[in-house]
Amino acid sequence: MKRLGMILTTALGLSLVAGPAMAQKPVVVGVSWSNFQEERWKTDEAAIKAQLDKTGAKYLSADAQSSNEKQLSDIESLITRGATVLIVLAQDSEAVLPGIAKAKAEGIPVISYDRLIEDPWAFYISFDNKEVGRLQARMILAAKPKGNYAFIKGSPTDPNAQLLYDGQLEVLASAIKSGAIKNIGNQFTEGWKPEVAQRNMEQILTANANKVDAVVASNDGTAGGAVAALAAVGLAGKVPVSGQDADKAALNRIALGQQTGTVWKDSRTLGTEAAKIAVLLSGGTKVAAVSGAKPFNGGPRKVSVSGMLLKPVVITKANLGTLITAKWATKAEICKGVTGAAAPAACR
Repeated sequence: MKRLGMILTTALGLSLVAGPAMAQKPVVVGVSWSNFQEERWKTDEAAIKAQLDKTGAKYLSADAQSSNEKQLSDIESLITRGATVLIVLAQDSEAVLPGIAKAKAEGIPVISYDRLIEDPWAFYISFDNKEVGRLQARMILAAKPKGNYAFIKGSPTDPNAQLLYDGQLEVLASAIKSGAIKNIGNQFTEGWKPEVAQRNMEQILTANANKVDAVVASNDGTAGGAVAALAAVGLAGKVPVSGQDADKAALNRIALGQQTGTVWKDSRTLGTEAAKIAVLLSGGTKVAAVSGAKPFNGGPRKVSVSGMLLKPVVITKANLGTLITAKWATKAEICKGVTGAAAPAACR
């Protein structure tokens, strides 16, 4: 009996030592948002939370409120609070690098969400932003194949802004070279703020005596700013304007004829995929081993990272109903104030 007791005591002792070490570490996903000024981030967040709930992972978040300094502090705080993996929507892709270095030093995986962070430690997931730029340019070129083009670009601290512009110019290069299209102004929009976009558009209009034939705006917020400036000089609805994100306000402008189209990037899919990958990385999967991952080096510094690019979709008056079917927006939201024979099919 004494020997049996010793064996049981030894076995119990081993189980107490081995049990916690062998137990799977809980997944805690810390998300650092650059800001919540854009309508779409709430949609992304809901998708991330929903997917994490399915796996029992914990969600933590912080809003940097457009501050580089706060984002670095937020990242450190998320690590302190127990994050086992980080999803980072960078306010500034360069300024955030010390935060990524901190996570790497702690062995915490990072996902650069929607906006590229040029560090191989961070897994990049977004839509194909250069292709988004191409789609924006094509929709405007189809509407206005000749004339004076204004380009309302995104934030200068966001690599996506340059990728979009590169894609736009790729499509329009031959028309610009031939003289059919004249680039009369291209302005970055600090923080992607609609009010900054409006000021930029106003300056371009003033500099060109209101002779603007088309506007390639890089997202729906900047498109809204551009439309406001055009409306002030009686040109809203007369000058084609592109966009991106399928914001509800932009969908309504499309239905009203004030905006030509937008590029829909279903952020529900993006958020869901990011959450799935976060769980994998937290469990020890390496960034290059994520299913569907491919090398990407299209950023300003050409740093090679592992990433995944999703496919965007063009939305115009003709297919607004797609977003109602997809439960992205309601008919009432899209068709508010839309009347008459010119109403799109989705609003009839």
